[in-house]
Parts: sequence; C-alpha cells; structure tokens
Amino acid sequence: METKDSQFEEPLAARIRPESLDEFIGQKHLVGEGKPLRTAIEKKHLFSFILWGPPGVGKTTLARIYAKGLDAHFYELSAVSAGKDDIRRIVDEGKGTLAFDKKPKILFLDEIHRFNKSQQDFLLPYVESGELTLVGATTENPSFEVISPLLSRARVFVLNEHTEEDMMEVMDQAAKKGKIKIDKKAKEWLVAMANGDARAALTVIDAAKNLYGKITVETLKEALQSKFLRYDKKGEEHYNTISAFIKSMRAGQPDAALYYLARMVDAGEDPKFIARRMVIFASEDIGLAQPTALVVANEVFRAVETIGLPECQINLAHGAAFLALSKKSRRSYDAYFEALADVKKFGNLPVPMMIRNAPTKLMRDLGYHKGYEKYTKEDLLPDKLKKKKYLK
Repeated sequence: METKDSQFEEPLAARIRPESLDEFIGQKHLVGEGKPLRTAIEKKHLFSFILWGPPGVGKTTLARIYAKGLDAHFYELSAVSAGKDDIRRIVDEGKGTLAFDKKPKILFLDEIHRFNKSQQDFLLPYVESGELTLVGATTENPSFEVISPLLSRARVFVLNEHTEEDMMEVMDQAAKKGKIKIDKKAKEWLVAMANGDARAALTVIDAAKNLYGKITVETLKEALQSKFLRYDKKGEEHYNTISAFIKSMRAGQPDAALYYLARMVDAGEDPKFIARRMVIFASEDIGLAQPTALVVANEVFRAVETIGLPECQINLAHGAAFLALSKKSRRSYDAYFEALADVKKFGNLPVPMMIRNAPTKLMRDLGYHKGYEKYTKEDLLPDKLKKKKYLK
C-alpha cells in the first residue's frame, strides 16, 4: 500500500531527467560528437539561444545541462505566468556579492512565445548587456513570436520529434531509473500514443502506476481517460480537441465548433494557436467559396494579438461561428497540391519562351519574351503539362 506521502512524490519525468549529455536521448544533430550544443558545453561557450521544437523532446533538460556545464546560476521561468518583476528580481539577486557575481546568470524562459512584445522589450537590454544569458524554449516558430532585436542576439536550435527508437530508449530509461516494470506491449502502445512526446508517455506511466500499481496496456488506457489527464496542452487531448474544432467547422456545425473552442480556452490553450489554425482553415476549407473568410480569420488573429485573454475569446467565438457557417470549397487547396505533385514528379520543366524574362538583348534575340501579350489566351504551362487543369 502507498504511504500518505507518496502522493507528493516528484513526477517520473523529473525523477529520471538526464543530468548530462551522456544520459540525454535524441537530438544527435545538436548534442552528438562535434555538434554545436555539445561543443558549446565542452568549451564553456556562453551565449543566448532558443530551442524550438515539439513538446517533450528535451528542451528544458538541455537548458539545465547547459547551465550546469557552464557552472552558471540557473533560473527557470514560464512565460505563461512570469512577468517583468520576476526578471527584475533575477537581475538584482546577488548584486554586491563578489562570489555570486562571478558566475553568469542563465535564464531559461519556457514558452517564450507567450511573452508579449512589451515583456520581450523589457528583457532585451539585460540580454544585450550580458547581465542575463537567455535560453528560450518554444513550440512555435520564433521568427513570428520573438521580437527581431531579441532574436538577432540568440541562435536558434531546432529540435526534432523523438523517433520510435528514441522513445523506446526513454521507456527503458524510465523502467530502470524509476524501478518500474514495463512490458514490451505496453512500451509499444506508449510509443504509438505519445507521438514522439517523451513527457506525455512518462506522465501516463506515472498516472497508471499511481492509480493501478502496475503498467499494462489496459492500465495505461484507463489512466489516459482519467480526469487527471483529460486535457494536457502538450499531450494527446490537445490534438484531439483542436481536431474536433476544425472538423466541426468543416462540417458546418457552429454549436460543436463553439463547444470545442470553449474547452480549449477554458483549459488554457494559447489563443494564438487557435487563431492560427482558423487562418489556415479559411484558405484550406473555405477558399474560393467565400474569399472574405481569410480576411475575417486574419482579423481574428490580429484581435487576439492586440487584445489578449480574456476578451479575445469573444473574437475567437465570432470567427469560429463565421467560418463554420461559411460555404466550403477546397478547389484551390486541391489544385495547388496537385500542381506540387507534378513539380516533384517532373522537376523544373522549361518555362515557355513567351513568358521568360528578357533583361538583355541577347536573351531577346534568343526568343525570350517573344510574342508575349498581357492578356494572352496561350497556354502558359510548360510543354509537358499543356492543357493540364489543376483548378477544377
């Protein structure tokens, strides 16, 4: 029987977290022999960088290993809950203490994309001056989410989703370090369920062990359905709910779309993530049937950026209802990918002479641009694809 204190046991993911690169699993392009992060740690090279990649692939662990390797003071903040005062406290900590000041301060800012422009502007001078070395982590493209001055002072390292081999190694590590028995079928089920997210797999293992005392496919499935794991923003239910939201709009069911939208907002989903998917949906699923849908979706995204929660949930609801009620057409989407398939199949087919650029006399003499008229009725596809119709 579990002791009373067992419910306060540190999560499995934290208990087995690697403390050195030798224990770290995956991301060989960054931490393999001679690769950039391993070299930086071995040579104690201090610099700011951003780790961009999907959930559960080792961003936090790499930040901790880096700070430990450089013998630095390590501070960890989540951009979801942290603010300017937290940064100010870190900067001020230890000032005037000579022994303390000799070590660099590394700030690990998880979900850096959740810091707004004002907060990032506030952080910038401390990174510029070297008072703080920033290690950011994000699942979103930093080109869109991090202000240019801050991004220019940091290298960006792209992390890949764990392979099946990586995930099996994580399962073996969990069994060994966590002293947990996990049979082969359970491991295979976890690898398939987690979709490259090691933390999601470890969380389900932890829940199954705490709830049922053993790890089998059956107890893992039961644990996944438990209220404890009902909505993990970085786990399976995150993808299930956004999928349900998109499919409800596609089916023209605004009530279902609003319900799944409400579930995501209530669970703390990033509203920009939702709005971004709506922008994609406007072109992919509505497209030419109602071109103004893209305008509406873009304005919803802009409103989310400008206003933020809680008020922007009203803009999201407006947009979701509009997109769900709009007529649907995937003609432009299907046409583009059919054209892309031909590009991959045939390579760079010769462009017809009539529409080639002719900046020099020699090129004009060779027939470039000859016979071109602005509103020509000539088929402008390459010869091999003449009369091909993509947009049906």
